[in-house]
Amino acid sequence: MGLSPSGFLNTDVGNIEFRWIEPTRVGAVTLVLLHEGLGCVSMWKDFPDQLATTTGCGILVYSRPGYGKSDPVTLPRPLTYMHTEATVILPAVLHKAGIDRCVLVGHSDGASISIIHAGCVHSSSVLGAVLIAPHVFVESVSIESIEHARDAYTDTNLREKLKRHHGDNVDITFHGWNQAWLDPAFLIWNIEEYLPDIAVPLLLLQGLNDEYGTLAQLDRIEKSVTTRVTRHELSDCRHSPHKDQSTLTVEYIRRFVSNVENNQ
Repeated sequence: MGLSPSGFLNTDVGNIEFRWIEPTRVGAVTLVLLHEGLGCVSMWKDFPDQLATTTGCGILVYSRPGYGKSDPVTLPRPLTYMHTEATVILPAVLHKAGIDRCVLVGHSDGASISIIHAGCVHSSSVLGAVLIAPHVFVESVSIESIEHARDAYTDTNLREKLKRHHGDNVDITFHGWNQAWLDPAFLIWNIEEYLPDIAVPLLLLQGLNDEYGTLAQLDRIEKSVTTRVTRHELSDCRHSPHKDQSTLTVEYIRRFVSNVENNQ
């Protein structure tokens, strides 16, 4: 694809920070990683490397606008920000990177963005989606944890920790996510309408100790889609299975990708 190991994609929606790991298998799909609401390229840490080693796939990681080293955005974010990411930003990234065969790997907000994209864009380049701790509707446990994060940003060293990854974007990153989710109008946010139109296979992963959502999220997805679904619930695991249970998470993704490639 001609991508360097890291840099910026100069797109119509701004400069997008990325990291690229070359595939080691001929014919392998690309795994496109979509981060959580406070994530970015660097916050995936060595998870992309684990995926690359185990699957042999090319790995594209990028920071959405307002995150990491990508261009900033104006606050407040609209409550439809995940729809914009799914229908405008992600297609622009895939096009600029020259990716024509991929599996989306989304975590939290990134998983929700993957759902919207798969359910309404219907890109022929997307062959499957891994949904890690996805949200399709708002739960009280989510709001409570996001309120705790708001307090931690003010009262603890959370801001300094995030600044190491987001630099000058840190306040945009945090408040853009936190204020949107805590807006009273966001309580009716719901993306279940996109589920019946998803035509690609799904892998669902969630920790049994997830502090941001319950298994009702996975139940709704399974009930509403008509495509093939593989589901795993991970014990001793909170909101980030790729951190708390990285070995299992990578293996589940490897199996899923193998099935996707063998059933094209």
